[in-house]
Amino acid sequence: MRLTTLRLDGAEPGALVRPGGAVPLPALNRRLQTDWPETVQELLESGRVEELRDWVAGQDAAGLDELVVPQEQLAYAPLYRRPRKIWGIGLNYVEHAADLSEKAPSTEPASFLKPDTAIIGPGDPIRIPPQSQRTTAEGELGVVIGRECKDVDEADAPSVVAGFTTIVDMTAEDILEKNPRYLTRSKSFDTFFSFGPELVTVDEVDDVDALEVATIHNGEVHRRNVVSNMTFRPWWLVAFHSRVMTLLPGDVISTGTPGAAHIRSGDTAGVQITGFRELTNPVA
Repeated sequence: MRLTTLRLDGAEPGALVRPGGAVPLPALNRRLQTDWPETVQELLESGRVEELRDWVAGQDAAGLDELVVPQEQLAYAPLYRRPRKIWGIGLNYVEHAADLSEKAPSTEPASFLKPDTAIIGPGDPIRIPPQSQRTTAEGELGVVIGRECKDVDEADAPSVVAGFTTIVDMTAEDILEKNPRYLTRSKSFDTFFSFGPELVTVDEVDDVDALEVATIHNGEVHRRNVVSNMTFRPWWLVAFHSRVMTLLPGDVISTGTPGAAHIRSGDTAGVQITGFRELTNPVA
């Protein structure tokens, strides 16, 4: 199953992704007299994503598709706006560390936290702050936590994950280069975390390690790599961070980039991941 969040009639309802478009959850509830939470965040926090997935699998496809808003009419919002935590992982591909003349961490990940005020959605402008003369954009695979968990074993990590999404993460790289202790500030400006458009549930991804992640700059592939080349892979990251703090439904782990592109006003930045809808943002 795939979920998205739409901009529709002044609201941001969750929606089921269907062939040719999407079905807003409020319309689904009205037509079929169901009681599904009507935003992606509420679905996650109520623990009903798997229940909805199983329910959809048992429905008549033609009945659902009668409610589809056509693709050409869709406007996407961020997947949701208030995750309790956003974990970022720095230098998780060895090749990207070499770009920055840094040594890739080999024993523990270079983790950092980002605020939810940084969140934007597909098509929203990335705004380069006046404090930075060199801001970069980084395409990444995001892991979305589906249930509260603590001290999870790596083998059990898939059972606590709701799914995956596409992320464009920004860094004021010149601020970071002044001093590594400035990492949080360099990552936390408004518009520095583009998030969405789709949540792809775990069962839709046959092999996470085989996914190819690419940073896109002005419509061209800037750098690409495969998840299996990460130093710390997604399930390991879930287990590791669950031993630091309790993970909650809707928490996000952004797993690192194959390469960062220097962005300027007038550019576009984005991410492509195998089998996922592309995420793109203009740069202001």
